[in-house]
Amino acid sequence: MAVRQRRQRRGPGGGRALLAALLLLLLCVWCRAAGERLRYAIPEELGRGSLVGPLARDLGLSADELPARKLRLSEEKQYFTVNEENGNLYVNERLDREEMCGESATCSVSFEVLVHNPLNIFRVEVGIEDVNDNSPVFSKAALELEITELTVPGTRFPLEMARDADAGSNSQLTYQLSSNPSFSLILDENLGGKKQPELVLEKALDREKQSSFEFVLTAVDGGDPARSGTVEIRINVTDANDNQPVFSQRLYEARAAENLPAGSLVLQVVATDADAGSNGRVSYSFGNVPDAIRRLFTVDSDSGEIRLVGPLDFEEKNKYIFGLEARDGGGLTGHCEVQIDVTDENDNAPEIIILSLSSPVSEDAPTGTVVAVLKVRDRDSDENGEVSCSLSGEAPLSIVASSGGSYKVVTSGALDREQASEQRVTVVARDRGRPALWSSRELVLEVSDVNDNAPVFEEAAYSAYVAENNAAGALVLRVQARDADAGANGRVSYWLAGGSAGAAGAAPLVSVEARSGALYAQRSLDYEQCREFTVAVRAQDGGSPARSSTATVRVFVLDRNDNAPRVLWPAVAAAAGEAPGGAAAPFEVVPRSAEAGYLVAKVVAVDADAGRNAWLSYELVQASEPALFRVGLHSGEVRTARAVGERDAAKQRLVAVVKDHGQPALSATATLHVVLAESLQEALPELSERPAGAEAAAAAELQFYLVLALALLSALLVLSVALAVLARLRRAGPPAVLRCLGAQRFSLAGAAFPADFCEGTLPYSYNLCVPPPARALPEAAWPPPPVPILSAEELLGGDSLDKPSPNSTAVTGESPANPDAPQCREEAAGAAVDREEREEARSATGSPARCGSARSVVRSVSELAAGLDRRCCGAGGSAGEMCAAGRRWGRRQRALLWAVLLAAWEAAWGQLRYSVPEEMPKGSFVGDVAKDLGLQLAEINEPGVRIVSQRTVQYFALHGKTGHLVTAERIDREQLCESVQQCVLRCELIVEGEMKFYEIEVEITDINDNAPSFKETELEQRMSETSPVGSRFPLSEAHDPDSGRNSLQSYELSGDEHFSLAVQAGPGGDQRPELVLAKALDREEAAFHELVLRASDGGDPARTGTAQIRVTVLDANDNAPVFSQAEYTVRVPEDVPVGSTLITVTAKDNDEGGFGNVKYSFKKVTEKASKTFHLDSETGAVTLSRSLDFEEGDSYKLEVQAQDDGGLSDTAEVTITVTDINDNVPVISMRSALSEISEDAPSGTVVALLHVHDKDSGKNGEVRCSLDGDLPFRLQSSHGSYYSVVTARELDREQVSEYNVTVRAADGGSPALQSSAVLALQVLDVNDNAPVFLEERYSARLAENNAAGALVLTVRATDADWGQNARVRYRLAEGRVRGAPLSSYVSVQAETGALYALRSLDYEQLRELQLCVRAEDGGAPALSSNVSVRLLIVDENDNAPQVLYPAPAAAAGSGAAAAWSGVELAPRWAEAGALVAKVVAVDADAGQNAWLSYELAKATEPGLFRVGLHSGEVRTARSPLARDAARHVLLVLVRDHGRPALSATATLSVVLAESVAELLAELGSAAHEAAAPGEPAASLTRWLVLAVAAVSCLFVAFLLLLLALRLRRCHRQQLLPPDSGALRGVPVSHFVGIDGVRAFLQSYSHDVSLTADSRKSHLRFSAASCCDTLPARPPPDEPAPLLGDGDPAGALPADSAPLPQAQPNTDWRFSQTQRPGTSGSQNGEEAGAWPNNQFDTEMLQAMILASANEAADGNSTLGGGNGTMGLSARYGPQFTLQHVPDYRQNVYIPGSNATLTNAAGKRDAKNAAPAGGNKKKSGKKEKK
Repeated sequence: MAVRQRRQRRGPGGGRALLAALLLLLLCVWCRAAGERLRYAIPEELGRGSLVGPLARDLGLSADELPARKLRLSEEKQYFTVNEENGNLYVNERLDREEMCGESATCSVSFEVLVHNPLNIFRVEVGIEDVNDNSPVFSKAALELEITELTVPGTRFPLEMARDADAGSNSQLTYQLSSNPSFSLILDENLGGKKQPELVLEKALDREKQSSFEFVLTAVDGGDPARSGTVEIRINVTDANDNQPVFSQRLYEARAAENLPAGSLVLQVVATDADAGSNGRVSYSFGNVPDAIRRLFTVDSDSGEIRLVGPLDFEEKNKYIFGLEARDGGGLTGHCEVQIDVTDENDNAPEIIILSLSSPVSEDAPTGTVVAVLKVRDRDSDENGEVSCSLSGEAPLSIVASSGGSYKVVTSGALDREQASEQRVTVVARDRGRPALWSSRELVLEVSDVNDNAPVFEEAAYSAYVAENNAAGALVLRVQARDADAGANGRVSYWLAGGSAGAAGAAPLVSVEARSGALYAQRSLDYEQCREFTVAVRAQDGGSPARSSTATVRVFVLDRNDNAPRVLWPAVAAAAGEAPGGAAAPFEVVPRSAEAGYLVAKVVAVDADAGRNAWLSYELVQASEPALFRVGLHSGEVRTARAVGERDAAKQRLVAVVKDHGQPALSATATLHVVLAESLQEALPELSERPAGAEAAAAAELQFYLVLALALLSALLVLSVALAVLARLRRAGPPAVLRCLGAQRFSLAGAAFPADFCEGTLPYSYNLCVPPPARALPEAAWPPPPVPILSAEELLGGDSLDKPSPNSTAVTGESPANPDAPQCREEAAGAAVDREEREEARSATGSPARCGSARSVVRSVSELAAGLDRRCCGAGGSAGEMCAAGRRWGRRQRALLWAVLLAAWEAAWGQLRYSVPEEMPKGSFVGDVAKDLGLQLAEINEPGVRIVSQRTVQYFALHGKTGHLVTAERIDREQLCESVQQCVLRCELIVEGEMKFYEIEVEITDINDNAPSFKETELEQRMSETSPVGSRFPLSEAHDPDSGRNSLQSYELSGDEHFSLAVQAGPGGDQRPELVLAKALDREEAAFHELVLRASDGGDPARTGTAQIRVTVLDANDNAPVFSQAEYTVRVPEDVPVGSTLITVTAKDNDEGGFGNVKYSFKKVTEKASKTFHLDSETGAVTLSRSLDFEEGDSYKLEVQAQDDGGLSDTAEVTITVTDINDNVPVISMRSALSEISEDAPSGTVVALLHVHDKDSGKNGEVRCSLDGDLPFRLQSSHGSYYSVVTARELDREQVSEYNVTVRAADGGSPALQSSAVLALQVLDVNDNAPVFLEERYSARLAENNAAGALVLTVRATDADWGQNARVRYRLAEGRVRGAPLSSYVSVQAETGALYALRSLDYEQLRELQLCVRAEDGGAPALSSNVSVRLLIVDENDNAPQVLYPAPAAAAGSGAAAAWSGVELAPRWAEAGALVAKVVAVDADAGQNAWLSYELAKATEPGLFRVGLHSGEVRTARSPLARDAARHVLLVLVRDHGRPALSATATLSVVLAESVAELLAELGSAAHEAAAPGEPAASLTRWLVLAVAAVSCLFVAFLLLLLALRLRRCHRQQLLPPDSGALRGVPVSHFVGIDGVRAFLQSYSHDVSLTADSRKSHLRFSAASCCDTLPARPPPDEPAPLLGDGDPAGALPADSAPLPQAQPNTDWRFSQTQRPGTSGSQNGEEAGAWPNNQFDTEMLQAMILASANEAADGNSTLGGGNGTMGLSARYGPQFTLQHVPDYRQNVYIPGSNATLTNAAGKRDAKNAAPAGGNKKKSGKKEKK
């Protein structure tokens, strides 16, 4: 029935209503502040669902409010539950007060009730009332007591108290005892107020009448109805001790195997005692036995089982005999003998001993060489000791059995040190036991080396890389060769053996270091001269004979940036010369209508370096208008940076710098002139420096200079002829003015010209390089001789050099005749071999040791025979007769006897046996081993003779001087051979030189050095005073380690009349003493008796040993134990470790022996306390069995009983109080929590409600809470132990999408304990992030003419939000392209972001497309972002080539332009390869699609013209002939490189004419009319030019004649001796006296390369200048003729044409394909002089006159020159059509390492001579 305590208002009644209302208001406020607290009370054991109380009603909640208020219980264990409908409190599970509260007087359960909306907490306490549901319980089912029959009546025996788990009156107990005449029950109240039952003896006991009693003790509680519990009491009456134990056998025998495991049962002995109780309980133990017996065996004191505790070893001892003793509880004993025989088992593995080992052994040792001698033994017996040996392993060795259990290991095959530098073989010895045992011993045999391997390089071919311009001596690489041999045989040296590093007789490029194999560069390398070379390196070892091998080393020279870029076009001013008209540099024409990016020209440069060093970049450093032009960084293309304006100057000068990419970078500059004009006709006036009105003045000035030149040339010619004639007339010597043609023109001594110096060509510039004379090198300096290889001894001291050779016959101290390193090595290598040969020779001839051994054996045999003879002769009877018959033997019979004895001796070879007593001092003589074995003292003194044994201690040694066997240590027979009758020590004598061994046995005889001894010098015997007279008590035996007569012989007893001594003989003949009781004992008269037992041996003198015997008389049991305290109290902390002793109780018993032995036990204890505490029965110590917990129980009461062996007892009470420590961590309970929260939740939002509880008390139970980490949450304390977790700031899901909030609770203990709980909180998303594209901008490429709907690319954007907020859609931003909407070109897929092309695109119309894509998420409101996309259109070949020149007929129009359109002029004297015209075409496509090729499709004369494949240049394929038509029509096909290729055609008209006049006449031009007024002036000029040319030709012919004569003389005599000192110190003025000749000679500088040996120098001149200006020196006495010796064959004909001057050497030039021009790369097959001939200039000047005067006359003066001004748009090779929008077909890649060929340049040189001649010829015709 539920009970509710209601709160009532208290206050005065009547008129004080206001005060009562105020008190009521204050009470309500206090109740709200303190919280509601309800209390209910229920009995225990109520069923589940029983009503506790109306909880909702008591809390003031109605049934309608319950669903909204969410009434809940917050208890850890759900004992109760709340009905959600009516709010009543019910029992949830069965309640057991004893289980919940234990022995506590009150029991209640407290918990909290939570009411939400708003949150309130109420405390509820339910009291649990006790019911009588437990009966009294005894701890044991039966109580057993032992009471001796001597116990007096009236003695009390406390009994165990029963325990009742109930509380109050239900636990009050009374006791009742069943009826029994011998015992009664009394109740004694203890200190705690509880009744203690005690059993009282009413009358004396008699064991013979009744040995036991049984009755029942009943405990009844005070409940209603009462409950009871019973326990059975069993009393055993103990007897007095009056019988001794008796064994079933006097002698026990057993057999045990030696490998019996420890703990195995060997034997069980049995002894019986007629007494009862403790007096009849028999315990077994060893008698007086040696310690060795106790280490091997143990006897169980209760069962008598003898078990093995140590290992048995048959080889140490095969039989054990010892005595056992049986003792009862009263102290009486019995004895027996035990004999254990040990049987042999195969438990010893064979033992392998290495007697001798020969290591190292030479790898060329013959088969059968003995390398080791072994000895094998097995300690087992019979078959277990029979051993066989074998070898395991791959070594070429075998084992051979020898005598006496020894084995020899010999070689069975050839050894190879390189395969195995050491041989490892395992010797396996196996016995015949079952199972068989085996052992192994590893032999390690080192193999010495022989030179049988050549060095081997790590690589067959090496590669090395060296940068050019390296320092001399730089390391190139290191080669490594390895020789498998060792020592000097493996020492490798290196030298060079050949290769392409240097020519024969010349110094090599590298050298090698002999020791290390390092290759060093001998000089600096040049990549441009030598890019790679190979050398051969030889490696040789130091063996004898030496072995070697060769490896090839390939060295690659790496390029460095040591060459500056070289500009090919535009040509530099020095190379281009100056034109007569004043235009000195190439020019380019740019139309004023050119837009930005218009191609103006292309700077072409090359770099002689390679790789990155040859990559070129271009930069514009100077310009007349800097902002007008720009140059391509890598292409060199000069383009307009902006559109050309009207204010820009007509002439522009540009300077570009060309840099390579080397480190440091090198550079060159190029200058370009640009003319801004719409056409060439407009550009020509800009290029001319004179106005058209000054042409007459210019012609007059020209005529003046021509007249002056004619006069000078005529005078020079006359003077030259006069001087030549004068020189001819004067035979004495040449005039001083022509001394330059003599022999004093050379300036360097020793210089000379090669025989073929006139066949070369003269370059423009030469440098003179004269290196210092090289030092003379010895002829045999390379390759260097191999470095001799010496050993370490030779290098350090050279001692080995003084040693004689193994084959030398010189005496010691003399050095060999020719000592050298190889001889020393041979001696060192052969020393061991020589020593072995000497030993073998001595063995073959018979060594003195072996001879001595034989003589010793014979001598021993003879002495033995003589001794037998003497003994026989002294005997009588039949022995005397035999002796007499023996004396009658002759010498033959005696020799036969000796032979037989000698054979017997050899059969027992090496067997020696000696005898020596024990305890001999160190160094005592044992035997003469040398004499007995026939060994010489010299052999004994060798290091290889030694004594070995298998024991750890070497007891014997061999005296080196006498050959005696002596003791090395003191020998104790008892220690070495315990319990063995015959003690023998074995050892072996090893002779390593002969590979033999001899066995020696030494017997150790016994001496009386040990006295008999007892194991215990004081023996104690316990006897009851009731023991009968005549009782026998066995005594411990004495032990004497000696043997024979020296062992134990007799015993004697002295001391007391109560005892006597009897000696019994054991089964083995041993004597066993026994103590006999001769007179009755009385403890009151004497409690102890002292006796002396003496043992004596039979030695001389005799030795004795004594033992003291103390006999103790035992008393009867007549005293009960008594505790020192009636009650024990102790306080312990709850964290005391398990096993700790809490308190020790002590009780004292005045009795003796077993009756005074007190045992402790619990008498009354609860089940929980019995599991918690342990009482030691011997010491009374109360220890902790399991951990204490203050929260489970704070105190325990124990009742302890002390009882002796006689059954008497006493009780005491122990109280243990437990103190609290901080051992419970706070517990955090999550009452209510949110799992999700929006990221825009306001600060202060409650996310969880926690409850914290600590089971400790005091400060240990005070709890503080906190949050871990820097999280956007905080903790608020609520009512009581409740806390709220609230948000501290705003949340952001994108930064943290999930929080794990750790709540940590710490108590106030020291040290503080803490616990934690984790709250997982998911943050919900809010659309607060816009989409973000993966890239800032996108770029894609799409081929033109694409299909509509083609995929362009895919853009992708991500949104940091989640769900619908992160779903991205794409769309295009509005825009227009070329007037059309952007959406008509591309579209985007809304979901994927894929962009598609909606129409086909055209590269020529639209090259790129810019658009914007927007990404928008699915949130509300939606967020978006934009990204730009660049679409590049890729070109396709969809446009055919467009011909720009010649222009089509329709495009040419009419008038003068139409008349000149497509017409080209070619001179009839043009050579093959002359440039006629150039077809210029462009392609609107880009890249490879715009690369054009040209082909001649149709021609009037197919074989006359050809067109360049890539340049479009039309050239003559052969020289025009007279029969060739004057006008030719050419059809040129232009094709691009696209797929498929597209083409176009161009038509050219070519006119063969000698001049422009012929061209105009052929075309019907009217230019002759404008030229008529100026004809006389032109005619005069023409004649002047012809006159100057004629005089020049005569002068040149004269000079050539002189030179030819001198050349002829050069061939007849030596040009210049090596020791000549010509030209040394000769000034320039001495070369020639005429200014013109001096100018001619000074126009060249010569490159002379001279070395110390002038015969190897080179000086090359052209054929036209060298041969006539540098003749050899004539003899001093002979004049040098000027015109030769009058030989007509040496002079030139008068009418012969002058020899043309040889063209410059073309090796330094570039082919036409590598020269700069408008088309970049040109066909390599086309050749011609560059710059081109004068015909181009004349045509240009003719066009200038025709354009200026609107008519041209073929006889007009056009001027001549050799300028380098660019030609017209149709003819000039340097001209570039600036109005062409794109030159992508002409691509030059700067920085490429393509090698420029000289083939075309050589062809240009061949064609240059006739071109030069034509140039002069043309000039004359023009002047005419």
